[in-house]
Amino acid sequence: MRHELTETLGFARFMADFFAPEIRAWRGEERLGKVFWGYGIAISILFAACFIGAVYSDRVMLQQFLLMAFAAYTVWILVAVWRCAGNTRELFWGFLARLLTVAWMVNTVLVLTFLQLDLLIRYLQL
Repeated sequence: MRHELTETLGFARFMADFFAPEIRAWRGEERLGKVFWGYGIAISILFAACFIGAVYSDRVMLQQFLLMAFAAYTVWILVAVWRCAGNTRELFWGFLARLLTVAWMVNTVLVLTFLQLDLLIRYLQL
């Protein structure tokens, strides 16, 4: 039993170290530029490319998975950008990041809703 606990703690420590930058972003401890451009824009483009590939290859279940993953990711990135908005030299960039975060949230809710409705219609036609 002690060995299992040691393994569990070792794995938890490994995961905490592995995801340390993401945890710092969630806590608002990372630089805004890194979070906004690196995690926000770059990863969103990657999600979009994967989703487009799933649409063109007609992989409905992959599309569904990507929508759920993108929804979860969006919650994380919106919170991270909002919390990191103060970590910039110019107050303007923090204000702009928060403004864009609100727009990003509205856009994502609308896009995910309509994509999910499209998938639901496809499920019902099968």
